[in-house]
Amino acid sequence: MTSLADIRSTFLNYFEKQGHRVVPSSPLVPRNDPTLMFTNSGMVQFKNLFTGVETRDYSRATTSQKCVRAGGKHNDLDNVGYTARHHTFFEMLGNFSFGDYFKSDAIPFAWELLTRDFGIDKSRLLTTVYHTDDEAFDLWKKIGVPEDRIIRIPTDDNFWRMGPTGPCGPCTEIFYDHGDHIWGGPPGSPEEDGDRFIEIWNVVFMQNEQFEDGSMRPLDMQSIDTGMGLERIGALLQGKHDNYDTDVMRALIEASANATSSDPDGPGNTHHRVIADHLRSTSFLIAEGVLPSNEGRGYVLRRIMRRAMRHAHLLGAKDPVMHRLVSALVQQMGAAYPELGQGQRLIEETLMNEEIRFKQTLDRGLKLLDDELAGLPEDAALPGEAAFKLYDTYGFPLDLTQDALREKGRAVDTDGFDAAMAAQKAKARAAWSGTGEAADSAIWFDVADLAGPTDFLGYDSLDVEGQIKALVADGAMVQQAGGAVQIVLNQTSFYAESGGQVGDAGILQTDTGTAQITDTKKVAGVFIHFATVTNGTIAVGQGAALRVDAGRRAAVQANHSATHLLNEALRETLGDHIAQRGSLNAPDRLRFDFSHTKPVSADELAQIERDVNALIRQNTRVETRIMAPDDARALGAQALFGEKYGDEVRVVSMGRKDGSGKGAAGNTYSLELCGGTHVRQLGEIGAFVALGDAASSAGVRRIEALTGQAALDYLRAQDQRLADVAAALKAPASDVADRVKALMDERRTLANEVAQLRRELAMGGGAQGASPALQVNGIAFHAQVLSGVTGKDLPSLIDQIKTDLGSGVVLLIADTGDKAAIAVGVTADLTTRVSAVDILRAVTPELGGKGGGGRPDMAQGGGASTQNAEAAITQAKSILEKLS
Repeated sequence: MTSLADIRSTFLNYFEKQGHRVVPSSPLVPRNDPTLMFTNSGMVQFKNLFTGVETRDYSRATTSQKCVRAGGKHNDLDNVGYTARHHTFFEMLGNFSFGDYFKSDAIPFAWELLTRDFGIDKSRLLTTVYHTDDEAFDLWKKIGVPEDRIIRIPTDDNFWRMGPTGPCGPCTEIFYDHGDHIWGGPPGSPEEDGDRFIEIWNVVFMQNEQFEDGSMRPLDMQSIDTGMGLERIGALLQGKHDNYDTDVMRALIEASANATSSDPDGPGNTHHRVIADHLRSTSFLIAEGVLPSNEGRGYVLRRIMRRAMRHAHLLGAKDPVMHRLVSALVQQMGAAYPELGQGQRLIEETLMNEEIRFKQTLDRGLKLLDDELAGLPEDAALPGEAAFKLYDTYGFPLDLTQDALREKGRAVDTDGFDAAMAAQKAKARAAWSGTGEAADSAIWFDVADLAGPTDFLGYDSLDVEGQIKALVADGAMVQQAGGAVQIVLNQTSFYAESGGQVGDAGILQTDTGTAQITDTKKVAGVFIHFATVTNGTIAVGQGAALRVDAGRRAAVQANHSATHLLNEALRETLGDHIAQRGSLNAPDRLRFDFSHTKPVSADELAQIERDVNALIRQNTRVETRIMAPDDARALGAQALFGEKYGDEVRVVSMGRKDGSGKGAAGNTYSLELCGGTHVRQLGEIGAFVALGDAASSAGVRRIEALTGQAALDYLRAQDQRLADVAAALKAPASDVADRVKALMDERRTLANEVAQLRRELAMGGGAQGASPALQVNGIAFHAQVLSGVTGKDLPSLIDQIKTDLGSGVVLLIADTGDKAAIAVGVTADLTTRVSAVDILRAVTPELGGKGGGGRPDMAQGGGASTQNAEAAITQAKSILEKLS
């Protein structure tokens, strides 16, 4: 059997022999298109090449691109598991020409690969062309395809658009005929939706660029963009009619079946298919640093994860399942995509933690769904308000509710849901449209064409000379400027913001003017110096003296180098799963975000701080080498996943594991691919002080720290604070901790005594509305309005009264002065009949409050005042009276 790995390799090797550069898959999070949530086709990373605003050192490329379609325009989520060919994650095989070959080569390439290298029967293939594309029609006819198997299609099915704007053009599609024993007709026929004729390849002739107003213009160069789903061609070559029967998907389905002790081909087959597909999309997204959250890409990831987890639940899984399947995925795809193996621990922990949290609400949510359906006619849709309640209260996305109802033959009132979700959807859309990199503004590509890339000389010198190549003011190129301006030079010593390191600041001076540079950024290979001309004017073509603020740069470099040491110290202390998820290296501080699912303990943080300072004291030289990315990774150099690297990369090594300052290969402490600037000797960092650990986002921790003079100033300030406290306590500094502990213990004792006295006073007859326990529907009910106590006092009072009652319900309403505090208690023997939470939610509106919560035996909330306390007590009685 031909494996998917073999098919991928055969495809790439074929086009490599045809002069194509084999380009690695780009990240699933697009780096060059802010309109996309996820990379959804192979051409995404080449978009700027097709429009001509970017050039590379090759004009032919071939890829196997990771794709996700689960959000935005391209969303296949609802169909996954129920059809033979829909996936949230898939691999798109593609070959691309950027102004090199066109139709006359692209069509023969496709035909030769399919019929010769893959051995597909020619008589089983038919093609489609756009109805006006006579050239493509004639090329297929010339290659030997009969005219009756070349179908002209007049619709957008054969005119490809990536989106509402961007490159587009007619396309030709190749279909495979599975035989007349399967229902369906050829494309363009009334039966085209059948499964007899299956599209396996689409060749797009990139001829035009479409704009927002709907107009098009011919592209300056004629290009080719193709796409063939690996899973789809794999099913064909493996003699299957279903993508889920291919070797990779079958292995994941069987892993799911083993983990859930169920039949992979039994009644739960659809559940296994969903799990297998969603395992791939979630694992790849997590490996790229996308983590579950309530907005943006993280929200879509959470939806996919929870959909898979619900299907595992339907298979009878009582414990988390998804994380147990990651090793099977790594075994199947880790060789082609090493990021899976590198991120395996993080993927497993993220899946397990999310499934544990979700299972806590799943049972109750599904019960509420059943309760809502019980009161509806058999064919009625679930009201949108109910679907929204499931989402808003229990974290059920709409598609998960729809998926659950689909198996019951029901639908959801999506209009009602949309109305309730309007605000959240608007927020989510704003978040999605604001993601990605928008640095491909046309003006800067124009500047890049004019000026060429900027040479950076700032690794070795802070003071250099350059020539002004372009000036931009108010969004337009100008020849001369005063005031605010962006400056582009042929070469610079100013580092441009990248990799977490902030851009440099300093002075630019020409014969006619002086500019204060406040920041430096990089766009399309061009360094942009954000500046204000403070004296005279500057002009294009002038020579300029550049002076980087040396003190600021030194502080930034110290923080950046310390970040490298911190990264490795975290891995040494916490484990190899640590991966950088963001950083900031500024003059005054450093910030480092990293993948870790729990807080860093005080002891761990202290050990990390000791390790970094020990490396600083080594004072070894920071070494930099230039090498190929593959060679750097072979040495064990860490790279920031998703970062673009050229043919050569800078490899920065710091410190020695044995502390000797010299040693054999493999003794290097920190080895990273990094384009930033660094200290020459580790001792230049001076000192390192970690300010603490905090959560940055789900599954991501953040450490902020200081180095050098800032660290010493911080420690000196801490010493002064300690001295001030010691003076106030009239104690030596060494005794401060004990004295403060003694005072806190004393304060705690006094506070407890005061609280006890207050409770005794409240329960001893000083309360308003006190009443002995009543019998309501056979249940002892104690209700009382108190004064002189706080909300914190109520739980202990509830417990005391419950003990006295033995069996019953307690409602306490406390007048705290400016508002009311409410607590409800139910003895354990009655919680199956009545919940404290239900009583609380019934009484709080009478007191001007809402919300609150707790457990069936104890719940607390608040209100505006105790003015309507009697009405609240009556509401509680009413609930008890209605109990059966």
